Amino acid sequence: MSAHLVGYARVSTNEQDLTVQRNGLMALGVPTERIYVDHGLTGTSRDRPGLREAMAAVRAGDTLVVTKLDRLARSLPDARDIVEDLTRREVKLSIGGSIHDPLDPVGRLLFNVLAMVAEFEADLIRARTREGMQLAKARGRLRGKQPKLSKNQEALVVALYKGGQHTTVEIADIFKVARSTVYRIVQRTPPTD
Repeated sequence: MSAHLVGYARVSTNEQDLTVQRNGLMALGVPTERIYVDHGLTGTSRDRPGLREAMAAVRAGDTLVVTKLDRLARSLPDARDIVEDLTRREVKLSIGGSIHDPLDPVGRLLFNVLAMVAEFEADLIRARTREGMQLAKARGRLRGKQPKLSKNQEALVVALYKGGQHTTVEIADIFKVARSTVYRIVQRTPPTD
Protein backbone atom coordinates (compact mmCIF):
# COMPACT_ATOMS: atom_id res chain seq x y z
CA MET A 1 0.00 0.00 0.00
CA SER A 2 1.44 3.38 -1.00
CA ALA A 3 1.71 6.38 1.30
CA HIS A 4 -0.62 9.31 0.72
CA LEU A 5 -0.38 13.03 1.27
CA VAL A 6 -3.40 14.45 3.09
CA GLY A 7 -3.78 18.23 3.34
CA TYR A 8 -5.46 20.41 5.92
CA ALA A 9 -6.34 24.12 5.54
CA ARG A 10 -8.20 26.48 7.86
CA VAL A 11 -9.36 30.09 7.96
CA SER A 12 -10.76 31.78 11.05
CA THR A 13 -13.60 33.76 9.49
CA ASN A 14 -16.14 33.16 6.76
CA GLU A 15 -14.86 36.24 4.90
CA GLN A 16 -11.38 34.78 4.48
CA ASP A 17 -10.41 32.72 1.45
CA LEU A 18 -8.74 29.30 1.36
CA THR A 19 -7.33 29.70 -2.17
CA VAL A 20 -3.74 30.47 -1.11
CA GLN A 21 -3.63 27.50 1.26
CA ARG A 22 -5.24 25.13 -1.26
CA ASN A 23 -2.75 26.23 -3.93
CA GLY A 24 0.10 25.81 -1.44
CA LEU A 25 -1.04 22.29 -0.54
CA MET A 26 -1.40 21.32 -4.21
CA ALA A 27 2.09 22.74 -4.89
CA LEU A 28 3.36 20.46 -2.12
CA GLY A 29 1.83 17.48 -3.96
CA VAL A 30 -1.48 17.03 -2.14
CA PRO A 31 -4.28 15.96 -4.51
CA THR A 32 -7.36 18.20 -4.43
CA GLU A 33 -9.62 15.36 -3.27
CA ARG A 34 -7.39 14.83 -0.20
CA ILE A 35 -7.54 18.42 1.07
CA TYR A 36 -9.74 18.89 4.13
CA VAL A 37 -10.78 22.37 5.19
CA ASP A 38 -12.37 24.29 8.02
CA HIS A 39 -13.94 27.62 7.13
CA GLY A 40 -14.70 30.16 9.86
CA LEU A 41 -13.23 28.15 12.73
CA THR A 42 -10.50 29.25 15.08
CA GLY A 43 -7.31 27.24 15.51
CA THR A 44 -7.64 27.41 19.30
CA SER A 45 -10.45 24.84 19.21
CA ARG A 46 -9.76 21.18 18.44
CA ASP A 47 -13.43 20.62 17.62
CA ARG A 48 -13.14 21.19 13.87
CA PRO A 49 -14.88 18.88 11.36
CA GLY A 50 -12.24 19.32 8.66
CA LEU A 51 -9.43 18.50 11.08
CA ARG A 52 -11.33 15.43 12.31
CA GLU A 53 -11.75 14.25 8.70
CA ALA A 54 -8.09 14.87 7.87
CA MET A 55 -6.96 13.00 10.99
CA ALA A 56 -9.29 10.11 10.11
CA ALA A 57 -8.02 10.03 6.52
CA VAL A 58 -4.34 9.53 7.38
CA ARG A 59 -2.98 6.01 7.91
CA ALA A 60 0.41 4.65 8.97
CA GLY A 61 3.01 5.84 6.47
CA ASP A 62 0.91 8.79 5.24
CA THR A 63 1.84 12.45 5.68
CA LEU A 64 -0.46 15.20 6.97
CA VAL A 65 0.47 18.42 5.16
CA VAL A 66 -0.21 21.99 6.31
CA THR A 67 1.13 25.19 4.79
CA LYS A 68 1.91 26.69 8.21
CA LEU A 69 1.70 25.33 11.74
CA ASP A 70 -0.79 28.01 12.86
CA ARG A 71 -3.32 26.55 10.38
CA LEU A 72 -3.17 23.28 12.32
CA ALA A 73 -3.18 24.62 15.89
CA ARG A 74 -3.02 27.94 17.71
CA SER A 75 -2.00 26.57 21.10
CA LEU A 76 1.07 24.65 22.18
CA PRO A 77 -0.89 21.90 24.01
CA ASP A 78 -3.12 21.28 20.95
CA ALA A 79 -0.14 21.22 18.59
CA ARG A 80 1.66 18.73 20.84
CA ASP A 81 -1.46 16.55 21.17
CA ILE A 82 -1.93 16.43 17.41
CA VAL A 83 1.73 15.56 16.82
CA GLU A 84 1.66 12.87 19.52
CA ASP A 85 -1.44 11.34 17.93
CA LEU A 86 0.18 11.40 14.48
CA THR A 87 3.46 9.96 15.82
CA ARG A 88 1.66 7.15 17.66
CA ARG A 89 -0.15 6.28 14.42
CA GLU A 90 3.13 6.48 12.42
CA VAL A 91 1.91 9.44 10.36
CA LYS A 92 4.38 12.17 9.37
CA LEU A 93 3.66 15.90 9.59
CA SER A 94 4.80 18.25 6.83
CA ILE A 95 4.80 21.96 7.66
CA GLY A 96 5.24 23.98 4.48
CA GLY A 97 7.16 21.13 2.87
CA SER A 98 9.48 20.39 5.83
CA ILE A 99 8.87 17.04 7.50
CA HIS A 100 8.69 17.29 11.28
CA ASP A 101 10.63 14.53 13.03
CA PRO A 102 9.37 14.20 16.62
CA LEU A 103 12.28 11.90 17.50
CA ASP A 104 14.94 14.49 16.59
CA PRO A 105 15.71 16.84 19.54
CA VAL A 106 16.33 19.81 17.23
CA GLY A 107 13.12 19.04 15.30
CA ARG A 108 11.17 18.89 18.56
CA LEU A 109 12.68 22.20 19.69
CA LEU A 110 11.83 23.92 16.41
CA PHE A 111 8.30 22.52 16.48
CA ASN A 112 7.75 23.79 20.04
CA VAL A 113 9.10 27.23 19.09
CA LEU A 114 6.77 27.40 16.07
CA ALA A 115 3.81 26.29 18.19
CA MET A 116 4.64 28.89 20.85
CA VAL A 117 4.82 31.61 18.19
CA ALA A 118 1.42 30.52 16.81
CA GLU A 119 -0.07 30.64 20.32
CA PHE A 120 1.55 34.04 20.94
CA GLU A 121 0.06 35.39 17.68
CA ALA A 122 -3.40 34.17 18.74
CA ASP A 123 -2.99 35.89 22.11
CA LEU A 124 -1.96 39.13 20.38
CA ILE A 125 -5.01 38.99 18.10
CA ARG A 126 -7.31 38.51 21.11
CA ALA A 127 -5.64 41.39 22.99
CA ARG A 128 -5.90 43.73 19.98
CA THR A 129 -9.56 42.80 19.50
CA ARG A 130 -10.34 43.53 23.16
CA GLU A 131 -8.49 46.87 22.97
CA GLY A 132 -10.34 47.81 19.78
CA MET A 133 -13.71 46.95 21.31
CA GLN A 134 -12.93 48.96 24.48
CA LEU A 135 -11.86 51.94 22.36
CA ALA A 136 -15.00 51.71 20.20
CA LYS A 137 -17.16 51.43 23.32
CA ALA A 138 -15.48 54.47 24.88
CA ARG A 139 -16.16 56.45 21.69
CA GLY A 140 -19.78 55.31 21.67
CA ARG A 141 -19.42 53.26 18.50
CA LEU A 142 -19.90 49.85 20.10
CA ARG A 143 -23.45 49.71 21.28
CA GLY A 144 -24.09 45.99 21.29
CA LYS A 145 -27.00 44.30 19.60
CA GLN A 146 -29.66 46.75 18.48
CA PRO A 147 -33.26 46.15 19.61
CA LYS A 148 -35.55 44.52 17.04
CA LEU A 149 -38.44 46.87 17.86
CA SER A 150 -38.69 50.61 18.49
CA LYS A 151 -39.83 51.95 21.86
CA ASN A 152 -43.32 52.61 20.43
CA GLN A 153 -43.54 49.04 19.09
CA GLU A 154 -42.39 47.68 22.46
CA ALA A 155 -45.09 49.71 24.23
CA LEU A 156 -47.67 48.22 21.84
CA VAL A 157 -46.36 44.70 22.53
CA VAL A 158 -46.81 45.27 26.28
CA ALA A 159 -50.31 46.72 25.77
CA LEU A 160 -51.39 43.75 23.63
CA TYR A 161 -49.90 41.27 26.10
CA LYS A 162 -51.53 42.89 29.14
CA GLY A 163 -54.82 43.29 27.26
CA GLY A 164 -55.09 39.51 27.21
CA GLN A 165 -56.75 39.41 23.79
CA HIS A 166 -53.70 37.93 22.02
CA THR A 167 -51.39 35.02 22.80
CA THR A 168 -47.62 35.52 22.83
CA VAL A 169 -47.44 33.52 19.58
CA GLU A 170 -49.90 35.92 17.93
CA ILE A 171 -48.04 38.98 19.21
CA ALA A 172 -44.72 37.56 18.02
CA ASP A 173 -46.27 36.88 14.61
CA ILE A 174 -47.69 40.42 14.35
CA PHE A 175 -44.26 41.99 15.00
CA LYS A 176 -42.24 39.29 13.19
CA VAL A 177 -40.13 38.47 16.27
CA ALA A 178 -39.56 35.35 18.37
CA ARG A 179 -41.78 34.58 21.35
CA SER A 180 -38.72 35.00 23.58
CA THR A 181 -38.45 38.61 22.38
CA VAL A 182 -42.06 39.26 23.45
CA TYR A 183 -41.35 37.75 26.88
CA ARG A 184 -38.16 39.82 27.28
CA ILE A 185 -39.97 43.06 26.39
CA VAL A 186 -42.76 42.32 28.86
CA GLN A 187 -40.29 41.35 31.63
CA ARG A 188 -38.16 44.48 31.36
CA THR A 189 -41.19 46.82 31.31
CA PRO A 190 -41.79 48.17 34.84
CA PRO A 191 -45.24 47.49 36.31
CA THR A 192 -47.67 50.43 36.00
CA ASP A 193 -49.63 49.80 39.22
